[in-house]
Amino acid sequence: MKLFECQHCGQLLYFENTLCMRCGHRLGYLPDQANLSALEPEGNAWRPLALPDRPMKFCVNAEHDLCNWMIPAESSDTLCRACRHNRTIPDISDPVNLERWRKIEFAKHRLIYTLIALRLPLYNLTDDPEHGLAFDFLSDQPAGPAQPRPAPVMTGHDQGLITLNIAEADDVHREKTRHEMGEPYRTLLGHFRHEVGHHYWDILVCANPKALERCRALFGDERQDYGEALKRHYAEGPPADWQENYVSAYATTHPWEDFAETWTHYLHIVDTLETAAAFGLKVDPKAGDDDLLSAEFDDVTATRAGDIQELIDAWLPLTFAVNSLNRSMGQPDLYPFVLSPAVIEKLGFIHDLVHRRF
Repeated sequence: MKLFECQHCGQLLYFENTLCMRCGHRLGYLPDQANLSALEPEGNAWRPLALPDRPMKFCVNAEHDLCNWMIPAESSDTLCRACRHNRTIPDISDPVNLERWRKIEFAKHRLIYTLIALRLPLYNLTDDPEHGLAFDFLSDQPAGPAQPRPAPVMTGHDQGLITLNIAEADDVHREKTRHEMGEPYRTLLGHFRHEVGHHYWDILVCANPKALERCRALFGDERQDYGEALKRHYAEGPPADWQENYVSAYATTHPWEDFAETWTHYLHIVDTLETAAAFGLKVDPKAGDDDLLSAEFDDVTATRAGDIQELIDAWLPLTFAVNSLNRSMGQPDLYPFVLSPAVIEKLGFIHDLVHRRF
């Protein structure tokens, strides 16, 4: 994620900010410029200080305080580039649902930011029914005490449609599920990155014979029965030596899940390294003589790295530093994963796939 600042007063800003707390200017995100801009009112529109010659309007979801993205004022669209991917949203007459949807949108907008930054194909299902991406945000809670309980909602992906149980936006529910599933990490953003990995397998791997051949060599043959693989995983668990070849225990389930989990970690890495670069971070431990734990991040981003090793050489020192900071606060490791040589090779495949090297 880039670092943003108010064009009027220079205040540093978070991606989700809607108001500059120093000067009071309203803020709006300009997705085509990848910039968060201070705004001046101009009739029925807004004039971004970062793009003063282009009047803009807000996405209609700004009225729910869950989107700060903007649309050209003359556009007939009412939804921004991120919100146009929504097919189903929760019943927001329930304030609990509204708050959960707000958290979901914050995570989803970060996902869309990264997909745009990586210049990945990104269409909604309305514009491209064959290759588009859409979201259903569903609840399996009854609408009221007298209402029957709906069918369970399973988070997943099916031909460009990503379904998310909005209960995942409840911290207690998500932590309980994480513990029951034996997962070291479970977040809304992680869900989005994983499920969109399945989407990009469909449109970047499946239709590309060269990429598909290489993918099968690394991840295995996806034509094996998925249902049976899932049953086996939950009955037997991962193999004892899974960390030698997989980034997570769930990645051992099936080649599709291995690909999606590896894709997830690639997005974790590139987005976090971009943030580190934006802050001008430098890791230079004052103890020991291990040069592998020293790194500067100014020029380390997914768009500039020639190969995966450049990213890994920056990523490992950063994770050592942030894990150490978390432990100093009595918190679990921020990145509790091991990247074996086999996993790094798989990440290299994702890197090449993203940069269209097949």
